[in-house]
Amino acid sequence: MSRKIPPISSKLPVLMHGADYNPDQWLHDPRILEEDIRLMKLANCNVMAIGIFAWAALEPTEGTFTFEWMDRLLDTFAENGIYAWLATPSGARPAWMSEKYPEVRRVEANRVRNLHGLRHNHCYTSPVYREKTAIMNSKLAQRYGGHPAVIGWHISNEFGGDCHCEYCQNAFRDWLEKKYGTLEVLNAKWWTSFWAHTYTDWNQVESPAPHGESMVHAHNLDWRRFVTDQTVDFCKHEIDAIRGANSDLPVTTNMHLIEGLDYRKFADILDVISWDAYPTWHEHQDDSELAATVAFYHDLFRSLKQKPFLLMECTPSLTNWQPVSKLKQPGMHRLSSLQAVAHGSDSVQYFQWRKSRGSSEKFHGAVVDHVGHEHTRVFKDVAELGQTLSDISKIVGTTTRAETAILFDWDNRWAIKDAQGPRNMGIHYERTVLAHHRAFWEEGVAVDVIGSEDELSPYKLIIAPMLYLCREETGRKLEQFVAEGGTLVTTYWSGVVDEHDLCHLGGFPGPLRKTLGIWAEEIEGLYDHDRNGVALSPANPLELTGTFESHEICEMIHTEGAEVLGVYTDSFYAGQPALTVNRFGDGQAYHMATRMKSDFLQAFYSKLIKQTGVARAIDTDLPQGVTAQVRTDGVTDYLFIMNFSGKMTQVSLDDQCYTHLDSNEFLKGVIELPVNGIELVKRSAN
Repeated sequence: MSRKIPPISSKLPVLMHGADYNPDQWLHDPRILEEDIRLMKLANCNVMAIGIFAWAALEPTEGTFTFEWMDRLLDTFAENGIYAWLATPSGARPAWMSEKYPEVRRVEANRVRNLHGLRHNHCYTSPVYREKTAIMNSKLAQRYGGHPAVIGWHISNEFGGDCHCEYCQNAFRDWLEKKYGTLEVLNAKWWTSFWAHTYTDWNQVESPAPHGESMVHAHNLDWRRFVTDQTVDFCKHEIDAIRGANSDLPVTTNMHLIEGLDYRKFADILDVISWDAYPTWHEHQDDSELAATVAFYHDLFRSLKQKPFLLMECTPSLTNWQPVSKLKQPGMHRLSSLQAVAHGSDSVQYFQWRKSRGSSEKFHGAVVDHVGHEHTRVFKDVAELGQTLSDISKIVGTTTRAETAILFDWDNRWAIKDAQGPRNMGIHYERTVLAHHRAFWEEGVAVDVIGSEDELSPYKLIIAPMLYLCREETGRKLEQFVAEGGTLVTTYWSGVVDEHDLCHLGGFPGPLRKTLGIWAEEIEGLYDHDRNGVALSPANPLELTGTFESHEICEMIHTEGAEVLGVYTDSFYAGQPALTVNRFGDGQAYHMATRMKSDFLQAFYSKLIKQTGVARAIDTDLPQGVTAQVRTDGVTDYLFIMNFSGKMTQVSLDDQCYTHLDSNEFLKGVIELPVNGIELVKRSAN
């Protein structure tokens, strides 16, 4: 059965390849556009993201619109077979607006209004800013919504940050009143009786502040939720202005690992997810740990809509804002770009096309360097990748078939970091999630990254590391998942608080207690130099043997029906359970009571993959630092075998029939993978 999804644009039904293009920086020299078109063709680029920071060039003074340069650009694109993601320019407003309408400038948590400058220094609640963006977006959509070169709308740029002005304070109060109804309910859910912080009037409620309220955890959590909702509402406001002008082209907004926003809330209003990836390659010879981290985020953004996404930005060479700006070594541009495609991207796009002459990012990598011609190593790498993308465009719209999922909620992440215990020197939530994900990456197992509101039934195996904030509803869903035959893995510091950051009463892990068959009595944070260990029980059902070191966190648990698979080796709780499994209904639930290191996680999940029958990309032993991913249309599997180990290595193929993706030549036996090497092959789908 076909699993192919229609291409993002029927105008460009191939893998997209291009960059952020800023011709508004070069309007003084018309020759640049002519040369850029020549170079885009040489680089095998077929799409550009344009107009992202062009407000001042489109509306140099209030009410005066200068679209002629954009007309020429898009017409030239159309004449040369190049397409555009046309951006709304709200990511950076013009100075005249900041001067005339101070309300558009953000107020920080310290209640001081910002000066004009930087990007996203604006208030999403401001009526004036909303009015101005609606006017601009409507005019762009009216003028270019039917242009043959335009394939979609790029809404703003990397949304992020918050505003604490009076407009936002009033909107926050309205949001809270709609959520809680009365102050009595808000006080109860926020536990404001602590420190006598009970509210008696809605006007007393303000956003968290460094010189005011910051220790009511439910308050902090609701503020972050409000900021997400307000940002999503602003994004929707931008989209509505475009739709109101009768443009039905797909919309996206580029995301960039901004902790303050719950990106899942954007999925319903966007047609396609896109994100910006800037790994610090080559910090070590072995890039596999970083590659697994990047893979997690590819999986996360693919999972938001369960369909192909866009890599909207990456660098073709280096950045200028990381602690050290390393060049990509030979092969890494191809490998890292195709890694995105392997995990579900239908594009590889860069920041930026042509290096700026001045200001903040003048030394940020680009396809066209300051030298201005194609005779550079980077340009050659980009052109060669563009040819590869053209050759393999048959994979456009193919999907990823994941039978394993990791549970990753933004409000859980926020709540954990605000919890004040058990290890304020570093609770390492993200690091923990990434460590569990990496064990599957090493095995070549596809993983979806889901939220607690998502459907669980498609999966055989669900991993929920540090599910500290666990709603009763989430507990019921996970209980049903296990009872119906699923396998669940949880860790310490799970089932501790509800959605209001109130501790569950009656014993941790709260709503998970029945499913896990344990009661967690205490939890200890360890210093960095502290160590404990887990000795595995003889003849345990996973057939794991030996003793493994643990660190940072140890939870003391009692079994309530669960089987003990391993016990602590040290401290006053030596001999107490550290690893358990509970048979529940037709499934099973494992619990790790202490933070384990990568050697255990790899051994544990390797056994669990076999036990649950979770599919691997290829049935062979993958060398350390080598991974594999599959995209499929239900008829053909497209297999990417990637080497991030920093050294030459070999992979033995299994006994399926493989051919090279680009040449259709048969492939069997052992394949050689050079440093930063990748092999693209296909086979019949199972």
